[in-house]
Amino acid sequence: MHAHRVQRVPCNGNGGGDRLVGHRLDDRAVRVVHFVHGVPSFVRTSRGAGVLFRFGAIAAGGLALSACAGPLSALQPEGPAARGIGTLWWVMLAAGTAIFLVVASVLMLAFVRPAWLRRFGEARLILWGGLVVPLVILSGLVTAALALGERVLVVGRGEALRIEAVARQWTWRFRYPGGYETDDLLHLPAGRDVDIVLTSEDVIHGFWVPRLGGKLDAIPGHVNVIRLRADRPGTYGGVCAEYCGIGHAPMRFSVEAHEPDAFARIVGPSDDTRQDTAPDGEGGQ
Repeated sequence: MHAHRVQRVPCNGNGGGDRLVGHRLDDRAVRVVHFVHGVPSFVRTSRGAGVLFRFGAIAAGGLALSACAGPLSALQPEGPAARGIGTLWWVMLAAGTAIFLVVASVLMLAFVRPAWLRRFGEARLILWGGLVVPLVILSGLVTAALALGERVLVVGRGEALRIEAVARQWTWRFRYPGGYETDDLLHLPAGRDVDIVLTSEDVIHGFWVPRLGGKLDAIPGHVNVIRLRADRPGTYGGVCAEYCGIGHAPMRFSVEAHEPDAFARIVGPSDDTRQDTAPDGEGGQ
């Protein structure tokens, strides 16, 4: 009895909890044993496990690669900006995979060869694993990002055709130099730089054509410019990449790249073309 007349916990006060936890651990161990014995003997062998691992890796790789194609796949670039983004994606994937393998290897060494890690020393592990290696990897990734990001910029790349893109809930309107307009369908001349001049009439929208370039916001009262270039004629998918309300998901558009002559026939001549081909006295002074 405690001095304050409080009943003390008996010396084996944890016995009940230990027995309860022990019983649960024993039950789990029994379940694991039953599960292992229920697995076919072929799988329990190292050869069988290796075969299953190879088949599993092939199946997982096939599923992953099947998602790399499609009208909205940034891994099927059809323009210089998209190629830069795709290359950066692969660089990031390779670096991330390398980091994962290094960390997994060190973790495995900690279990299999703990004495080796102790010989290496804690201070050296912290210095190399926490400072030197991350600094080298991150410096390389930043350099690659800056170099490849130059392909997305508009500055310093000469003149380009300008097309206005006006977003509103939940559609896109495209205006061409000659006055022609389309809704949810953007026409481009293949093999030529095109500056898309973005703005919005209501809320913020995101303009993104994954196979031709990056994503840029269309902001009310503000103008942003993104440069696209389609290497060859074709049809590409575009989406609104910024949540803009209940109709955001179906706010998609198509991009059709044409040969220059076909593009001129579809959208009509631009103002410059009209001035060049106007009769004498009608083209201005």
